Amino acid sequence: MDTIVASVEYVGGLRTEATHLKSANKITTDAPTDNLGKGEAFSPTDLVSAALSSCMMTIMGQVAEREGVALEGLKTEVVKVMAANPRRIAEIKIDFSHPNLNATDIQKQKLKNAARTCPVALSLSAELKQTITFNF
Repeated sequence: MDTIVASVEYVGGLRTEATHLKSANKITTDAPTDNLGKGEAFSPTDLVSAALSSCMMTIMGQVAEREGVALEGLKTEVVKVMAANPRRIAEIKIDFSHPNLNATDIQKQKLKNAARTCPVALSLSAELKQTITFNF
């Protein structure tokens, strides 16, 4: 099913403004400082990296709710590794942490499996390395 989800406008100065049509929430992007931008907002490649983390957490949240696991407090650090020729994301590193996760080993494995099979992870090129670590 095709659904228009956003309207995006180039506003000048290597910036865009995306509007989520259902909620009217807005995201501004800026080119990074190493690519002629000011780096004052997420770059488009930053958003891809953050989207992978958010997607993984969302799917993990669905599993956690089904399993009766409180996932609140789960955090990630996201690292984006760029490559040149052509300029692209070569690797996304995501480090999950939850110091007080109360879950069985089986539940933790279900959460890890859910993260690795989120729609964004499955949509990215196989050439883009996804390095995922879990600290819980």
